[in-house]
Amino acid sequence: MTQAEGRGVDRREFLRAGMAAAAAVAASPGAAMAARPPIQEVAEAILEEYVRDVLPLMVASNEASWAASTDVSEAHSAAQAEAMQRLYEKAGARRVIEETARLLGQKDQLDDLTVRQLEKVRLAAAESPGTLPDVVKARTEAEAKQSAAQDGFAYTLRRDGKPDEHPTANDIDRVLVNSKDLGERLAYWEVSKSIGAPLRPGILKLRDLRNQLARAMGFDDFFALQVADYGMTTAEMVALCDRLAAEVRPLYEQLHTWAKHALAKRYGVDAPAGKIPAHWLPNRWGQNWPSLVEGVDMDAPFKGKPKEYIAEQAERFYASLGFPKLPQSFWRKSDLYPADPKSGRKKNSHASAWHIDLREDVRSLMSIEPDNRWFTTAHHELGHIYYYISYSRPEVPYLLRAGANRAFHEGIGDLIGLAAGQRPYLKSVGLLTPEAEKAPAITFLLDTALDGSSAVFLPFAAGTMTHFERDFYAGKIGDEKLNEGWWRHVGHFQGIAPPGDRPEALCDAATKTHINDDPAQYYDYAIGTVIKFQLHDHIAREILRQDPRECNYFGDEKVGDFLRGILRLGATRDWNAVLREATGEGLTARPLVAYFEPLMEWLRKENAGREVGWS
Repeated sequence: MTQAEGRGVDRREFLRAGMAAAAAVAASPGAAMAARPPIQEVAEAILEEYVRDVLPLMVASNEASWAASTDVSEAHSAAQAEAMQRLYEKAGARRVIEETARLLGQKDQLDDLTVRQLEKVRLAAAESPGTLPDVVKARTEAEAKQSAAQDGFAYTLRRDGKPDEHPTANDIDRVLVNSKDLGERLAYWEVSKSIGAPLRPGILKLRDLRNQLARAMGFDDFFALQVADYGMTTAEMVALCDRLAAEVRPLYEQLHTWAKHALAKRYGVDAPAGKIPAHWLPNRWGQNWPSLVEGVDMDAPFKGKPKEYIAEQAERFYASLGFPKLPQSFWRKSDLYPADPKSGRKKNSHASAWHIDLREDVRSLMSIEPDNRWFTTAHHELGHIYYYISYSRPEVPYLLRAGANRAFHEGIGDLIGLAAGQRPYLKSVGLLTPEAEKAPAITFLLDTALDGSSAVFLPFAAGTMTHFERDFYAGKIGDEKLNEGWWRHVGHFQGIAPPGDRPEALCDAATKTHINDDPAQYYDYAIGTVIKFQLHDHIAREILRQDPRECNYFGDEKVGDFLRGILRLGATRDWNAVLREATGEGLTARPLVAYFEPLMEWLRKENAGREVGWS
């Protein structure tokens, strides 16, 4: 597992000797100087022991979480909680906390790679400090219970004179995308929010437990702990997100105005004066707005395709750039398609990628159906998988087998999702209908702005989600004001209003899976969106020499070389430096705004005479 294995050296004995020598130096520096190993060697020994002890427990925890996500049951949830508890006990042990703090206090004597690993250990320990074992255990059990409640929830639609229906998440999404009946849309939208009430007590309990652990380690709250992975404070992160949201606000307001009138026409009603009713939109949270651009059926090329085609074509995309084919274990161990309703098995409906052992065991959890949305999603998820594969090499320590920051992982996945929607690529693989090929370029630009991670998504990610979770963990939203606080941010950043009163017995924020099981990190997606457009702009203009709005990565190994240069680094370098070296500038939404400049001109003409924005 590590380079020291097989040398016949007792690393624990060396570690004890090293720490004893370090203590002697502190007590009497002159007398102990010749006896102690250099602090660098002490740190390396501690990190090696940490990895050897923690990695097997992390693998066991990941396996248990995988089982709990792919086959929801009380037994799997209990096993998940038990495995996570064992991991937390070791990763957050008092000794780990004390040794890491001592070493980081002397980080000027350590090399950068060692300091980066120690910071990862420190932040992992802060998630489960051994100084509060009872609280760690309570949090572990609460998280497993919340995940089981979320993944095992059955939506129920009740309509007069009809038997109860139990639509899946995919069923709800299909109605919200396709239905023109406002009554039906409202019914399904309200059903989609029914999961919030049973999750409400759990999220309140988790907030308190997460905060208690974070504060014990010196952080203001749990949100501040998560932000620390970027080397930033809460105030700095919120200011960054506000800047990104402000940079796209003029474009978003034009899109909002256009969409409001397009939807009113579709439903045969008048456009509202201000905000858009939430059930009008084709997404449960209004985070993207697919299907608003009519005239081009992007799902048509996938009709009749076997279910395996989507993921296999995504693999072919990466292989064409010079990446290796996926290991056979990926296809054997992944869970890529909807669970058979007849089997009784329930699974998490949110697409995700997994790096089980920080080595070769990579998997994906999806519910692929043959349509354009899953085509893009599969390309995105394999972006995570190939990131894992690229940095799983001996030169990258286990503790740094991660993205340059968390947002880089999302940015790379989104980048390939963007590339997968470019017409030249679709045409080259036979997925562009004659109608789509002849459609005006503005049609595709509008669809890109509305759907996926781009102009419509950023106000949700950088605005609503980031501000709500910041306020939630900081105690700025009272327990009896969760819905009020949620919809205040939705209205301010997204210009969306609930279709009616939202009682506080509900919890609309908790209907978003990330609030429960990937908490206080949604700014990752906002920053990843900006990184996506920065990387895409560089690839299109500097490598392919093509229009960023009409380009094709497929088959170009120079693009693959550029991407591998970023991916193979993992978290061994400062993320700001990686981005500057790759693109020539720091984090900015400038390329995103530039990408949509032709659309902005078109929207201004379309919206002439309309009141733009909302009060």
